[in-house]
Amino acid sequence: MTGITSTGEKRLMLFSGRAHPELVEQVASEIGVGITPTEIRDFANGEIYVRYDESVRGSDAFVMQSHTSPINTWLMEHLIMVDALKRASAKRITVVMPFYAYARQDKKHRGREPISARLVADLFKTAGADRLMCVDLHTGQIQGFFDGPLDHLFALPLLAHYVGNRVDRQRLTIVSPDAGRVRLADMWTDRLAAPLAIIHKRRDIKVANEVKVHEVVGDVTGRTCVVVDDMIDTGGTIVAAAEALYDNGAADVICASTHAVLSGPAVERLRDSKISEVIVTDTLPITEAQTFDKLTVLPIASLIARAIREVFDDGSVTSLFDGHA
Repeated sequence: MTGITSTGEKRLMLFSGRAHPELVEQVASEIGVGITPTEIRDFANGEIYVRYDESVRGSDAFVMQSHTSPINTWLMEHLIMVDALKRASAKRITVVMPFYAYARQDKKHRGREPISARLVADLFKTAGADRLMCVDLHTGQIQGFFDGPLDHLFALPLLAHYVGNRVDRQRLTIVSPDAGRVRLADMWTDRLAAPLAIIHKRRDIKVANEVKVHEVVGDVTGRTCVVVDDMIDTGGTIVAAAEALYDNGAADVICASTHAVLSGPAVERLRDSKISEVIVTDTLPITEAQTFDKLTVLPIASLIARAIREVFDDGSVTSLFDGHA
C-alpha cells in the first residue's frame, strides 16, 4: 500500500477585518470559536499590512469583513487577508461579507460603464477565495459573477418575524419602493399573508441618489404600510415612498431593510420623515451619530454563525430558510 493516510480533523478558523469587529465577535460567540489573532496595520502611505499570528495551514478559513465606509479601504483589506491565507496554505477560504461592495453596479445602464460587482467577485477569486457568503444581495444575478459556490443568506425571516409581531396583520400592506424590489416584496407578502403595493418611480441615471415618485399601485388607504428594501443609503427612496403612501391615505408607514448604509443626509431625512419606525440589521456598523429614536437594529450574527457552521460541517445552508435540505 502506497501513500500516507492522515488522521487529522478539520479545523475551523475565523478571521476578522477592522471594519466591523463587533459583528465578528458576536458570530464567534455564537459558533463557540475564538477569532484568530491577526496583526493588521497601515503604513504611512496608506498601504495595509496583514499577518496571522497562528498557523493556518490546512484550516477551513472563514474571513469576515463588512464593506462599510470607507468602502475601498475595507475591500482592499479583505482582499489582502484572503491573499495572506492562500499563501499560508489554508485548505479552504470562505469570504464572509454580509454587505457586498459595489452590488448596485451589477449591469451597464449606459455605454462605457463598468460592471463593478463582477469585478469584485473576480478580485476575490484571484486573491484565493474558494467560496463567498453574503446577506441579501442587491440582485440575485450577482451569485453568477463568482466562479465558485456563493451562499446567499436572507434576513427576511428575522425582519418579517419582528414586523409580524409589531403590527396588526389585518391592516398590513407590503410595499415595494420600486419595480426592482417587487420580488423581495412578494416574498414578504407570502410570509405575512399581506397584500402588495408598488411605488412607481423614475430615477435620473445622470444624478445619483435622486428619486422622483410618480404613483402608488395598490390600495393603501387606512393601511399600515411596510416599505421593504435591501439597503438604505441616503434615504431618498424610502422617504419619497413614505410621502407618496401618506398622500394616498396610508395610516402608518414602517421601513424594513437589511443593510443600513446611512450615507450623507440619510439620518436627518429618516428622523424628520413621517416614517414611524426604521428596522434594519447590523450587517454594517451603526455609529452613535447614525442612531435615532425611530431606528431599530436587529442582530444578524446568529444567522451568519449558523451558515458558517453548515458550510464547515458540509451541511445545508438552504435548510436555514425552508426547513429542509
